[in-house]
Amino acid sequence: MIPLAKRDRKVRLRRPWMSLVFSVLVAGCAVGPDYREPTLVTPDSWNTLPEQAVRAESEDASILAAWWTVFEDPLLTELIEQALANNKTVEQARARVLEARARRGAAAGPFFPSIDASAGASRTKYDERIVVPEDGLVARNDRELYTGGLDASWELDLFGRQRRAFEAATATLGATEAELRDALVTLLGDVAVNYTALRTAQARLALAERNLAAQSELVDITRWRAEAGLATVLDVEQAETSYQQTRAQIPLLESSLTNALNRLAVLTGQMPGALHERLSAPAPIPVAPDTIVVDVPADVVRRRPDIRAAERRLAAQSAQVGVAKAALYPSLSLSGSIGLQSLSASDLLDGSQTDRVGLSLRIPLFAGGALRANLRAQYAALDQAFAAYEAVVLAALEEVENALAAWTSEQQRRQALLLAVDAARRARELALVQYNSGLVDFQTVVTADRQLISLEDSLAVNEGELTSSLIRLYKALGGGWSVFPGTTR
Repeated sequence: MIPLAKRDRKVRLRRPWMSLVFSVLVAGCAVGPDYREPTLVTPDSWNTLPEQAVRAESEDASILAAWWTVFEDPLLTELIEQALANNKTVEQARARVLEARARRGAAAGPFFPSIDASAGASRTKYDERIVVPEDGLVARNDRELYTGGLDASWELDLFGRQRRAFEAATATLGATEAELRDALVTLLGDVAVNYTALRTAQARLALAERNLAAQSELVDITRWRAEAGLATVLDVEQAETSYQQTRAQIPLLESSLTNALNRLAVLTGQMPGALHERLSAPAPIPVAPDTIVVDVPADVVRRRPDIRAAERRLAAQSAQVGVAKAALYPSLSLSGSIGLQSLSASDLLDGSQTDRVGLSLRIPLFAGGALRANLRAQYAALDQAFAAYEAVVLAALEEVENALAAWTSEQQRRQALLLAVDAARRARELALVQYNSGLVDFQTVVTADRQLISLEDSLAVNEGELTSSLIRLYKALGGGWSVFPGTTR
């Protein structure tokens, strides 16, 4: 046991150490660059801005938050909700957020002392020769030794290495949260686009089957006319050719239909084929509204989760530069231990006690240039991260511009296709009347029929593309934030 006076003296000796530690912590600094979020000059407006566009600051701004609701399709909304709950890519992104959150907690550990407890017991056997007059021999003795103790160590964060490491972990967490949001944005768009592709394939398939039936009747009529001497064998062959051409399109449309069904099943976290029964009944293509909501470029840069993720990765790399720079400076560690020792386990707390307090200074003198090379590497990685951030911003602005141009062109194309389909229907009817009257040959009927089929199919494709282009536009604008979780700064 240590006398009480000695213990009191040790307590008095520890107080200057605590004052020193507090002074060092207060005076400590963090080396390396202090991160500031970059500001980029963005255009005031988009190059291709249709007249139907409405600024997101208006009362219709909520459309961007839940853009899929503008199509007023309950089944689409159900599929999106199911995908948000069960999609495997989103589950992976959520797990990465949990991992990053745990790593951030681990990065906070060095701010606190590390304390370890130890305990041990040993037995020593030895022979002790004892001189006895009668038989003069040996006695065997056993000795038991019990030990226990506490060890503590604490590295003082003199130059901010631990703080920079924690900043890097926090920024990395923010990046993974933004990547989760980006996965949600992508998922929303993928579900809606594939649902539109499904309904487009069903519409095109219905058109093809209807035209196939009409062409089958035309083949029969042509054969009857040929048997009556009112048409030629060439007319019959031309009618049969048109019929088989239309028939050949049906397997391709059925394949597209199956692909869309399987893709939707996987996006909603189900096995391929799970939605065949639920979605097999044809339904109209979701109708795109005439008015769209568009943000200004600066708002898009602030909202897009992929830009946010790139900015957070830039912040994390900036902190890593501070970690590498702090490695060039000395480090100071405070350590201490309390050891107990006794020949009896029951008397361990009353046994002999040894206290130790120490302060160690480590100064990096020579490491073969590795530390400075690592610092240069971190600066180079910082330049890469900044270039990557700028590239993501430019790609985002490009995506919005392209989506606006695509939606505008599809609108214009739709107007022309509607007029063309009306004209093709009239031309086909007129060709049939004139053919039956003997004024034109059957080739004129075949040509008019093929034009009508092609234009009707193009119109169905255009309807799907018009909706898909709007979906891609809202995705490019970063729409869908109503389903986003919070983020960490």
